[in-house]
Amino acid sequence: MKPKYSFINILTGSDLSTRRLALMEMKSPKAGPVIWLTGAVHGDEVGGIIIIQEVFKRLQKYKLLKGSVYALPLMNPIGFETVTRGLVIGRDDFNRSFDLNRSFPGDKYGTLAERIAFTIFNKILKSKPTLVLDLHNDWVNSIPHTLMDPYPGVKYKAVYETTKNYAFNIGLPVINELEEREAVLELKHSLSGALLARKIPTLTLEIGGASPVSSIAKEKDVADGVKAIWDLLTSLNMVQLIKQDFNYKQPDIFKNRILKYSHQPDASTSGIVVYVAKPGDLVKKGQPVAKIYNVFGKVQETLCAQKDSLLLGHSDFSVAFPGADLVSFGIL
Repeated sequence: MKPKYSFINILTGSDLSTRRLALMEMKSPKAGPVIWLTGAVHGDEVGGIIIIQEVFKRLQKYKLLKGSVYALPLMNPIGFETVTRGLVIGRDDFNRSFDLNRSFPGDKYGTLAERIAFTIFNKILKSKPTLVLDLHNDWVNSIPHTLMDPYPGVKYKAVYETTKNYAFNIGLPVINELEEREAVLELKHSLSGALLARKIPTLTLEIGGASPVSSIAKEKDVADGVKAIWDLLTSLNMVQLIKQDFNYKQPDIFKNRILKYSHQPDASTSGIVVYVAKPGDLVKKGQPVAKIYNVFGKVQETLCAQKDSLLLGHSDFSVAFPGADLVSFGIL
C-alpha cells in the first residue's frame, strides 16, 4: 500500500501564488475512521513535519487495516521559508505578523492568513474527519504533551467528551488550555477551536524540539510524537500494535487526568536565568524552579511553583525581562 502525494493551491482563484500545500494520503480498502495530521501552522515549528513523514513511512511498512489517514505536513510554507511563526507578508492594524493559527475558519476574501486558513479548513471538512491532530512544537526544553481546548459549554459536551477520550488514548500528559477570557477568544480562531465549533474532535500535540532560535527536531521528541500517533491509530484498530516506550514516561498520577496550564509566575525583573528544576519534574508548591541573577552574580529573584505541578518546560532563552514567560506548568 503506497501513499498518495498531491498539492493544493494555497490561494483559491489566484494566478499569482506559486506556493502550494503538500497533501499526503493513505487509504485502506476497508472503510473506517478518517484521521488528519497537520503540522507547521507556525512556520518555525518544524518537528511536526518530520513526525508526519515518519508516520507515513510506517504506514507504508505496516498495513493500514481500515480507514484513511490524511496529512498537511506544512500548512505555513511562507513562515517556513522565512523561519517565522506567522506570515511576514501583510500586516494587521497593530503591525503584527499574521498568525495563521488565529485565522480559522478563514475567509475566502479576507487577509492572506484567512484565505490560507479557508483553504485548509474546507479541505479538512470535506473529508468528514473522525479526529484531527494538530502538531506543534513547544520550547526546546519541554516534555511532549497533549493540549485540549477549554470546555466550550453544554452544547458541545458530547464532542468534548469524545475528544477527551482520544486525548487519554494518546498516552501523554493532557493539559487544558488557558481559560482566561482573552485566551479563549483567541483559541476560537485556532484550527482546533474552529473545528471543535463544528463538533469535530481535535487535539493539539505539543512536541518539544523546535523554536524561533533553533528550528530543529530532536530524535527523542520525534520518536515520542510518532508513538503517540501510532498508539492512537492502534486504539482505533486502524494499525497493528508496535511495542515502543515513550522516552518521556508520565507519572501514573497524571494518567486519565486533565491538568490546568499555567505559566505563572512570570519574571518581574531583568537578568540572567538559571533553571533549578527540569522539564518533567514534579514540583511542590513553593519549590524554586528558576533564579534570576544580575550581571554581578547576585540573585535578583527566585521563581517558585505556585501549586503542586508537573513542570512542562522552560524558555529557550537565558535572559529574563519583566513580564517574560519563563516556565510552564500543568497544575494538579
